[in-house]
Amino acid sequence: MSMHLKKHAGPSQVFLGPLGGGSRTAAFSGGALFVRVYYEDTDAGGVVYYANYLKYLERARTELLRELGFEQHQLAGEAGLAFAVRSLAVEYLKPAKLDDQLEVATTVEALGRAQVTFAQSIRRADETLLTATVRVACLDIARGKATAMPPSLHEKLANRR
Repeated sequence: MSMHLKKHAGPSQVFLGPLGGGSRTAAFSGGALFVRVYYEDTDAGGVVYYANYLKYLERARTELLRELGFEQHQLAGEAGLAFAVRSLAVEYLKPAKLDDQLEVATTVEALGRAQVTFAQSIRRADETLLTATVRVACLDIARGKATAMPPSLHEKLANRR
């Protein structure tokens, strides 16, 4: 089966949706997503709610794929592929707070034919707030089973190790 996936071109800038009539943007560059902590991200204690860190990690992995030229909706629609988190280990080291500017770094730690393990971290300036290891499986959507990634994607991920 030959796969010809259209690749995304242009700057890596993601629109995260409206907030108070304005807009939120988060820049992605060189394997890092830069996000601002908003009130909606925090809990009653004024710190980022633990599950919201997982959203930041997901966005960074998605933007890494986009930076490599692969859109998730195209992988699903044209190749019938999706990615699913298979395992996740997170160390919450320090809290992020309202208005913090965070850097969510993503690197490829290990790569197989049908899965990739990402090392991710969230930093505020020189402080590491969170570290995570996320293993993601490539799935054939129709069969619901693991399958090999397209060679072009595998090659680009390999170059990120």
